[in-house]
Parts: sequence; C-alpha cells; structure tokens
Amino acid sequence: MNFPFFVIPFLIAFFTTSITTPLLIPLIKRFGFVDDPKKHVHPAILHTKIIPRAGGIPLFLGVFLGGIFSLPFDKTTFAIFLSAFIALIIGTLDDKYDISRYFRFGVNIFCALIVVGAGVGIPFVTNPFGGILHLDFLKITFSFFGNHTIYLLSDLIALLWIVWAMNMLNWSKGVDGQMPGVVAISAIVIGILSLRFSWADPHTLLSANLSFLIAGASLGFLIYNFHPAKIFPGYGATAIYLLLSVVAILSGAKLATAILVMGVPMADGLFTVIRRILSGKSPFWHDNLHLHHQLLRLGYSQRTISLFYYFVSAILGTVSLTLSSKGKLFAIIMLLAVTGGGLVFLYKTLQNNEKNPL
Repeated sequence: MNFPFFVIPFLIAFFTTSITTPLLIPLIKRFGFVDDPKKHVHPAILHTKIIPRAGGIPLFLGVFLGGIFSLPFDKTTFAIFLSAFIALIIGTLDDKYDISRYFRFGVNIFCALIVVGAGVGIPFVTNPFGGILHLDFLKITFSFFGNHTIYLLSDLIALLWIVWAMNMLNWSKGVDGQMPGVVAISAIVIGILSLRFSWADPHTLLSANLSFLIAGASLGFLIYNFHPAKIFPGYGATAIYLLLSVVAILSGAKLATAILVMGVPMADGLFTVIRRILSGKSPFWHDNLHLHHQLLRLGYSQRTISLFYYFVSAILGTVSLTLSSKGKLFAIIMLLAVTGGGLVFLYKTLQNNEKNPL
C-alpha cells in the first residue's frame, strides 16, 4: 500500500472538522458550552471574553466520519471508538458543568479498560541494548462467554499509558493552538512509522489510517483554535488524546517514538505531578506553573509558544524516525534532563523575580 492512499482519510478528517467547527460554534454557544472567565475560576485562564468550548465534538466527528470510510470494522475498532465516545460525552458535559476531576479520572480509567479489554495491549518492547522484552508472559485465562485471557503486565502498562497520555495531553492545551498542533505532528510521525510495518498485521492498517485521521482532524480544528482562538478544545478533546495513545501502541508498540515526539508536554506533565506532590497538593490540583505559563511570564506571546511546541515536536519526531532503540532511550533521558532542568530554572528564577522586583 502506498503513502498517497493515506491522504484520503487525512483529507476527509480535515475537511469534516474544518467545516463542522464553524457550524457548531453557534450551537455550542446557544447551549451554554462556553468558558466565561467571570464564572470559571481557574488560575491558568488567559482569555478575557467568553469563548465556546466543546471543541472535542468537531474533532471527534472528523475522525469518526473519516473512519467510516477508511477503517476496518471489527472488535478492536468498535472498542476504540466506543471508549472515545464515552470520553467525549463526559468531557463535553464537563465543559459546561465542571464535573469532579476525580470522577473524570475514573472515566478515563474506564475508557482505557474498554480498549485494553478488546485486546489492545503492549505484548513486547524493544530492548535498547538488544533483543525483545516480552511483557505477555504473565497471563490469566478464564471462561466467561468464551475463553478470555488477561495479560497482566502487558495490559497494565497499556492501561497506564492510555490514562497518562489522556491527562498529559489535556495539560498541554494551555495556550491557543498548542494542543492540536502537537497532536497533529505526533499523529503524523506515528502514522509514518506505522507504514514501516508488515501489512500482514491487521493492526497496521488501523494504526496508520487512524493516525492520519487524527492528524487531519487536529489541523482542521487548529484553523479556529490558533490565537486568537474562536473555540477551545475543552475536556471533550480527551477523546482524541485517547485515540492518539491507542495508535501509539498498535502495530509494534511504538511507545519510545510517541514519548519522544510528545516529549515536551510529556516531561512537563511528569514534572507537574512531581511538583504538586512535593508541595503537598493533589496531582489534579489546578495551577499556572506549566512550561507554557512560565514562557508567558517571560514575555512570549501565545502564538510564539505554540510555534515553539510545534517546532520541538517536529524536530523530535523527525529524529525519532532515524534513531535506534538505544538512541531513543538516550534521547528521552536527555530530553527529561533538559526540560526538567529548564522548568526548575524558570520556576526558581521567576519566583525570585516576583519576590524581588526591580
């Protein structure tokens, strides 16, 4: 199968989302799915006027409608889209009613369980120092409406990855245009990597097509989300994050590539959790200390910050396609060290500047 074939799902998703987004904005406003800075108390709010949320709806429509024409219909596809639809519904309701963050997290776990229960797991990872590390050696088989097998380690790692990616990417939508650009680049890189795998694996077609569907929908949404944003992704966009996390583990368990291309938001999310725990707060606590917030304090515009995230993601994604497994491991370690050091430096510097202004 040639690469131009994947232009079709990309274009279907792109045009579906780019056309439905402006059509849905008036309806979203009418039904009150908006972010009003006067009513929505959140330390990271940047906008000063009412902006419609629920951008997860046109994002999901782009992927779903494109998927009807380009994805195989089987148990795996059904489970993936069912879980994404549940995430969309709960997330969109949160866009209006501000549902408990702990309940939302529970829904994330439930959605991930649906996907893993359909057989999407991580049976192996490539050993950076040679060979393969098999993760499916611990298993439990039981009979309940047929024989079912749970691969304890494989399924647990897949579950943790999906839930982590859903939350980590949600934190990366702090400035206009930031999230859809990063998601689009990540999906394109994973899609290109999927093309390297044997088409004898049925998951390859699903992984490659779904990757380009996600990329197309994200770029279609970016038209209206780039600063100044006409619509926000909202929490309903977790449906797209779930889909992206799934394609990262289909057809070859491409976790190292996914971690690298999403390296900056990944590292920012990791250090956010650590910082909040060390300060005695819940990892779910809201604050305005993410990397993009620190860059705003330094005087960079929202557009510049978004472009910075795109540039770094594109560079890391390109590099990941050329590196060996060992090279990816060292690149990830280096990225964590540099990003973590930069975050600590910015945090301490800006904190000192606020305490001792000139």
